[in-house]
Amino acid sequence: MKRNLKISTLALGLLAVSTGVFAGNKDRVGQSGASELLINPWARTTGVFGLNGSYIGGLEAMKCNIGGLAQDTSMEVGASTGVYLTNTGINVNNVGIAIPLKNDQAIGFNIMSIGFGDITATDYNNPDGYGQFRPSFLNIQMGYSKQFSTHVNAGAAATFVSEQVNNVGAMGVAFEGGIQYVTGKDNNYHLGITLKNLGTNMKFTGTGFAVSGEQTQSTLTYSATQMTPTEKFELPTLLNISGAYDIYMKENGKESKNQKLTLMGNFTSNSFINDYIGVGAEYTYKNMMSLRAAYRWENGIGDPATTSTMFTGIAAGATLQTRLGKGGPMLAIDYSFRPTQRPANGVHMFSLRFTRNANHKDE
Repeated sequence: MKRNLKISTLALGLLAVSTGVFAGNKDRVGQSGASELLINPWARTTGVFGLNGSYIGGLEAMKCNIGGLAQDTSMEVGASTGVYLTNTGINVNNVGIAIPLKNDQAIGFNIMSIGFGDITATDYNNPDGYGQFRPSFLNIQMGYSKQFSTHVNAGAAATFVSEQVNNVGAMGVAFEGGIQYVTGKDNNYHLGITLKNLGTNMKFTGTGFAVSGEQTQSTLTYSATQMTPTEKFELPTLLNISGAYDIYMKENGKESKNQKLTLMGNFTSNSFINDYIGVGAEYTYKNMMSLRAAYRWENGIGDPATTSTMFTGIAAGATLQTRLGKGGPMLAIDYSFRPTQRPANGVHMFSLRFTRNANHKDE
């Protein structure tokens, strides 16, 4: 009882902190940065736009709801890759590991990098270009989670953010906390709350901001280098509130755990951009196959004149998994696709996960 009271207090605390953080004003979007913190590289969760934060467990919980990291009593290793807007040269690569500890605890590590391909460098004197450079974004995340009871999981994580663009760079640290609550006769009611990307302001610095020129003082002319001042920018803080309900299908007139349909809903309050409202569903058969789809709405979506997102609002994905040998690890292959409107090339995500002694509650 005392543990549940503490967790309830933590959840209320997350909501209370969020009220002082969120302005809900998309006109402030130019004051934020490090938007790669909003990217989820895992295919299982992006197949529903991350609406499954109330019940997602294991490694993928690190990018959706850190509270779910301790949901499973198994070690999990995974890697993913994504193609953002085909033919643009933007790729997302990600690796991670979840390690169970004693007393229903777990820690996890996740490294995500984003490459933008070769970009032509230009300046005032060389408008047609004088070379190429390769921007590099890197996120390194470490998280901790604990299962406080059969009904409550909670956790926290920190992410080191590095952005390097030729001879200019910025670094920062983002923090997050998450909680999951499950109840019902068959543990089929789920609730999740996540507060993400609270942290330090960031600022670009480097020799790229140096400007050289001639200075004249009295009769003396000399060369001088000056640094152009830069402004700090904030991290894209957000609050997620999600819920889900499991429906177990009947076989031969009796309820069976072989087939499960999960209905989910989610509300996301963003500090700088539009808020999101989403609904989705996931069908799972014998822990071997899952199909999922979702729709996420935001103000102005669907109208080219008013939309502020590249997505159409639709997401879909699938999972196939099998055990490798008797008593071997579980191998899972995930895929998701989110169509886009400008440009209309879509976003493809692929994941490969190995789980030892798999006991996923959401599969």
